[in-house]
Amino acid sequence: MAMQTIKMPDIGEGIAEVELVAWHVKVGDMVVEDQILADVMTDKATVEIPSHVAGTVVSLNAAVGQVVAVGTEIIHIEATGSSQQEDAPLAATAVTVAAVAMAAAKPAPAAKPAPAPERPAANPVATAISPATVQVPGTVQANARPIAAPAVRQRAWELGIELASVKGTGPAGRITQADLTAFSPASATGTAPTQVPNSSYVDSYSRNKDVRYRVLETQEAIPVIGLRRKIAQKMQDAKRRIPHFTYVEEIDVTELEDLRTRLNSRHGATQGRLTLLPFLIRAMVLAVRDHPEVNARYNDDSNEVTRFAAVHLGLATQTPGGLMVPVIRHAEALDLWACAAAVLRTSEAARSGKASREDLSGSTITLTSLGALGGIVSTPVINHPEVAIVGTNRIVERPMIKGGLVVARKMMNLSSSFDHRVVDGMHAAEFIQQMRGYLECPGTLLV
Repeated sequence: MAMQTIKMPDIGEGIAEVELVAWHVKVGDMVVEDQILADVMTDKATVEIPSHVAGTVVSLNAAVGQVVAVGTEIIHIEATGSSQQEDAPLAATAVTVAAVAMAAAKPAPAAKPAPAPERPAANPVATAISPATVQVPGTVQANARPIAAPAVRQRAWELGIELASVKGTGPAGRITQADLTAFSPASATGTAPTQVPNSSYVDSYSRNKDVRYRVLETQEAIPVIGLRRKIAQKMQDAKRRIPHFTYVEEIDVTELEDLRTRLNSRHGATQGRLTLLPFLIRAMVLAVRDHPEVNARYNDDSNEVTRFAAVHLGLATQTPGGLMVPVIRHAEALDLWACAAAVLRTSEAARSGKASREDLSGSTITLTSLGALGGIVSTPVINHPEVAIVGTNRIVERPMIKGGLVVARKMMNLSSSFDHRVVDGMHAAEFIQQMRGYLECPGTLLV
């Protein structure tokens, strides 16, 4: 047998380091060729790292959430057979790119979570995992955080059980669902509970007859890793680099909604139903023709603005893993139904985890909408390095003065943010007012 070292491969595209977001194996596991060992995240995509050998996992040299440089040794495997070469490089063809949201949203299976690697007693190879996260089965380290899968923690919280009081029977002392089922507060304290079977609650009623509520005192530190970390970094970077200003205008969408209803009634069964988004996209595309300064990117390093003739529209989309921005390419060439199909295709790809890295990059301006949850006003964050983002708020029917009469109209606000280094306030206002003109006279969108 030979000891094999798998190093972090060169993902390409100039990527020098990645973040480890999940281990699919643990120390002592038997693996086969092409079995997925770990998931790592680049700027926008998750990459699966497979094994090029069959054998036994000896050590894991990186922790979940750790940023690892290309070429770093991440795992040692004692290979079966004698034909393997020590420290053989990882085959480049074994890397498969998946969508970001799948790795971030996919919970670890409750029956076999990815535990902190344990050190085999007979093996001298040390792991790079922090000792604070390693436990020997049947023991509990002082001040060590109980090891349990997210699903187990959620159930413990719902049952009012403190995980520190539960003895884990899983690998490395991991607490399992069966441990929660078998646990009772009396077994941990030696006495039966009086009122609340949860040491994390304080029964305020027993101390103060006027206070009849229990106070939850448990705290849990949740690591910010994977897609959530990328979102945090991107938002922080955008707010730090870009001097935002937001412009809000109200729009009467009564005629637009009437037109949308008629079009859906006539063509919905054959061409697909239209939401509000295709009309907004069409209005943005037409307004960009006269205001190319908003369809641009700002390069902070070279202090250069690049304007684009094509509109590659980013569509801010909420996914199970977090916010993603799939791109509708050449939106300027699409009619209303083509826009509707593109919106459905890109958003579904992002939510289902089928969006590729190319699908999530290259936008020149972004549209964001929370639909009925859009509120009255918002201050959207620009998708760096773009210079503009258009946000929609919810539609509200309210009384308006029209022709000297009080009438019910459907009103909606547009809340849009701009990079003040590139877009002046007057130009931003003119751009939104032009969009307003198209949306309040929706027949012009079809010309």
